Amino acid sequence: MKKIALTILACLLLIACGQSYEETKRITREQRKEAARKDSAALKIAVMPTLDCMPLYVAQHYQLFDTLYGGVRLKYFKAQMDCDSALERGRVEGAVTDLVRAMNMDRKGTKMRYVAATNAYWQLVTNRNARIKKLKQLEDKMVAMTRYSVTDMLADCAVDSSKLDKDHVFKVQVNDVFVRVLMLQNNIMDALCLTEPQASQARQMKNPVVLDTRSQNWQMGVIAFREHEMRRQGRSKQLALFVKAYNQACDSLNRYGVLHYRSIIKKRCQLKDEQVDALPKDLKFPRAKGPRQHDIDIVTKWLEKK
Repeated sequence: MKKIALTILACLLLIACGQSYEETKRITREQRKEAARKDSAALKIAVMPTLDCMPLYVAQHYQLFDTLYGGVRLKYFKAQMDCDSALERGRVEGAVTDLVRAMNMDRKGTKMRYVAATNAYWQLVTNRNARIKKLKQLEDKMVAMTRYSVTDMLADCAVDSSKLDKDHVFKVQVNDVFVRVLMLQNNIMDALCLTEPQASQARQMKNPVVLDTRSQNWQMGVIAFREHEMRRQGRSKQLALFVKAYNQACDSLNRYGVLHYRSIIKKRCQLKDEQVDALPKDLKFPRAKGPRQHDIDIVTKWLEKK
């Protein structure tokens, strides 16, 4: 009788455990569905460890995006190509990118809406050990860039302005911004196209700057959204509130200075204190406004040649 009672008790325990496991599976499945629903409703924006993304990082830190319907989710990438792939494939609705990449995507069929022109600039930095101080010295040298981006266009500008044979300057695709800096530190690359804060890191290591997009009167940084997605019901309200939060963050950055947010910079851009201190102190962040026609014309002309 005792054995029968023990057997029944064991069976009941197994049944209870089975119910608990099934219940756990059901709850987990529901949680995944709810997480997917929230992610789908949110306005997802691809960002990079670069200073042109700072208004988004500041807005997120101070919860300025919390008033948005569904919220804003920043998707962090280390390479611009990965940002743009996520944008083209619909995994994000928007991205902090450059006008060349955005217009090239538009040309390939992913129609873009330009919400803001950012303060991003790019510099062509040479390895000090290669002793390249003039553009003409780039002959038979390797330049790190990303195809169909402002870095590609900047490398072409260097070749054209110095009247070098384009076949004698070797453009090497290096997408990850951290890998580019490591290649510079380890003397693997002769020259690199960098934006902030990676450009400051390069200058801090005494590497020369031989070309700057600002000297060409280029303003190529943009925040772009997929036009088709922005026409969906509810997205227009999200976008309007995003712009409001973005402008508030820009105003704060301009008022207090970028170094006021050093903890955010260190976390998002993976910098040390001395690297943060070396950043330009006079960076200004313009409120949301579309790109200039001047820059659109430059990119159009360059893409037509490719």
